[in-house]
Amino acid sequence: MKADRRQILRAGVSASLWAAFEGAAVAQPAAPRLTPDGFRLLEAGSAKAQILEIPTPPAAALGYEGATPGPLLRLRKGEELKVRLVNKLSEPTSLCWHGLRIANAMAGIGGLTQPPVPPGGSFDYRFTPPDSGFNLYRPHAGALIPGQIGRGLYGSILVEEALPPSLDLEAIVALADWKLDAKDQVSDDFSDPALARGAGRLGPLIAANNSAAPLTLNPPPGARARLRLVNAANARIMLVGVEGAKPLIIALDGQPCEAFEPLRNRFPIGPGARFDMMFDMPRDGAPVRFILLGGAAAAIPGETDRPLIVFTAKGDPLAQRPPLTGLEPNRLLPVEIDLQRASRVEIAIAGGGGAPFSINGASLTAWPAKPLFSVARGAPVTLTLVNNTAVAQAIRLYGHFMRLLHAMDDGWEPYWRDSVLIAPGKTAHVAFVADNPGHWPIESAIPEHQTGGVMTMFAVS
Repeated sequence: MKADRRQILRAGVSASLWAAFEGAAVAQPAAPRLTPDGFRLLEAGSAKAQILEIPTPPAAALGYEGATPGPLLRLRKGEELKVRLVNKLSEPTSLCWHGLRIANAMAGIGGLTQPPVPPGGSFDYRFTPPDSGFNLYRPHAGALIPGQIGRGLYGSILVEEALPPSLDLEAIVALADWKLDAKDQVSDDFSDPALARGAGRLGPLIAANNSAAPLTLNPPPGARARLRLVNAANARIMLVGVEGAKPLIIALDGQPCEAFEPLRNRFPIGPGARFDMMFDMPRDGAPVRFILLGGAAAAIPGETDRPLIVFTAKGDPLAQRPPLTGLEPNRLLPVEIDLQRASRVEIAIAGGGGAPFSINGASLTAWPAKPLFSVARGAPVTLTLVNNTAVAQAIRLYGHFMRLLHAMDDGWEPYWRDSVLIAPGKTAHVAFVADNPGHWPIESAIPEHQTGGVMTMFAVS
């Protein structure tokens, strides 16, 4: 089978996808730039985003190494990552590693774990991720976060499993929404206070990697595919439906889970969340479609269903494979959480509309002088997250992973998350083991909400 070079390049895929096709002439991803002392360079600066279909010119954007999304950082389990962030922006920035349980000093949280990197400056990040998984890197620089992420400053980092499942195709796809002005350039409304007091900044245009959705891939009939999907949008909560296959979700937010099929073949993916799934292409050549559902699920009223990713079969059928299975669990995470001796903390989110958001009555725009709570290393913690606002909230925990508890605290869902969605007027209960020392944020995963008051931090000693 011959490879379609354009479709492969648009996929933002990893090296294993190149091997799924015979076209040896397909261009490989550009080699990373390295410093003399072995650091990989990641330059934050200008980029181009082809949001509208060609021949419309690309929009001016931001990116790493001149691209949005930035280059895929792919590591083997146990491999050290050495990255030098070079700031070519006109404003401070940082490099934050969502979903990586790394040392606090390397977390990249501006104003808390490090000073923001000034224009023309640089910062060296050096760590060995303890877990395998698919995660996200992007800036964390105070009030500048909405504009930097919303203009395209994000990328994916992948730490391979020691024994990955056998595949025919692997696709890594970052979804984002864009809002353009009358000149087809990114609308500069990131500082609008109404966005920080409402649902956040929502764009009507959807991109899959650096092109307008849908992204099209052409595996053979019967091919076993692994899709690693991240929602890189600022505020859009996406309800994704699947047609043509029953995917098996094998990891959430980078952590392996008990494999399951999504209820009614649909799943919600909040800002910054990652879903890792596998499926087999139909042997009769029928397509598989991942669709952003509209109607009652629409982020913007009046939106209808639209395709995000389309797997269209091409070539001769492949041999049938054994049934799909999940991944090995992460043995570094606790099997049990002792809820009986857990520190219990309530976080009530209020405000919105005509008032700033707040946590427990405090609306912060900078890190507090004292942590919301402090615990000893290894202590179990349960959080009661109360959404007293009129919009959905997405709350992220840094440096740790949490279990979503059942309503009566009598058990938990069979997966780990670093963020949780809470509907208006609803409450969620989560638990985690505070085993990573330092000062860590609990904040909104929606940048506009975070800068609008949904932010606090806790300490592990």
